[in-house]
Amino acid sequence: MKVTGIIPARYASTRLPGKPLIPILGKPMVQRVYEQTMAAQLIDDVWVATDDQRILEAVESFGGKAVMTSTDCVSGTDRLAEAVKIVGGDIIVNVQGDQPFIDPQMIDESVQPLLDDPELPMATLIHPIHQEQDFSDPGIVKAVVDLQGNGMYFSRSLIPAPHNDVAHQVYEHVGLYVYQRDFLIKLADLPQTLLERVEGLEQLRVIEHGYKLRCVVTACQDNELSGFSVDTLEDVKRGEAMLNERGTELMNARS
Repeated sequence: MKVTGIIPARYASTRLPGKPLIPILGKPMVQRVYEQTMAAQLIDDVWVATDDQRILEAVESFGGKAVMTSTDCVSGTDRLAEAVKIVGGDIIVNVQGDQPFIDPQMIDESVQPLLDDPELPMATLIHPIHQEQDFSDPGIVKAVVDLQGNGMYFSRSLIPAPHNDVAHQVYEHVGLYVYQRDFLIKLADLPQTLLERVEGLEQLRVIEHGYKLRCVVTACQDNELSGFSVDTLEDVKRGEAMLNERGTELMNARS
């Protein structure tokens, strides 16, 4: 089973145009994502899927591999499905291009269920929420899973709703996805669903169409850093500050 990591990276961004090329402590963000992905033990190959020649050239300049995809791709899933037909792979890992500090351990954690069970179409990650202010933050996506660890629902609202005083854990969804290749291509062709449109969460399409989405509770402890996403210049500054606070580049690419 060949495991291929694909990093969707488009140039256009409403809040931060050219985001993949913005430097974070001297390295373009896309390079940091690429190096973290390469450091995962279960990854065999890594590609950046882009729609812009500038990003492709930047990736090739640091020794990475990139593939051009259409500017008409509506979502990252569409870009992934187009790219996989070119670069290949049996298990496909979608690493978000705006998460420069993703922990390689998290990639391995999300890949392992599909290696263990080839019938499982897709997996993702969750982690416990500890900050009370995150419960009401619509930017923090919450997840509810069944007893087998499969996703039941994802929402920007607090779920489960605390109607009764029962001790329970609330989980945040981490936007890292792993697919069986054939399922990824099928998913891109499935029509959008009602709840997907209501919540603005693409992963709900999987559940609404009746497919299993395994949710792995990550063992990574530094979720503030590993799950950090860059959307604004202020995020870039915060990301650089976190790297400096920890006193490490965190980039231990596999030799």
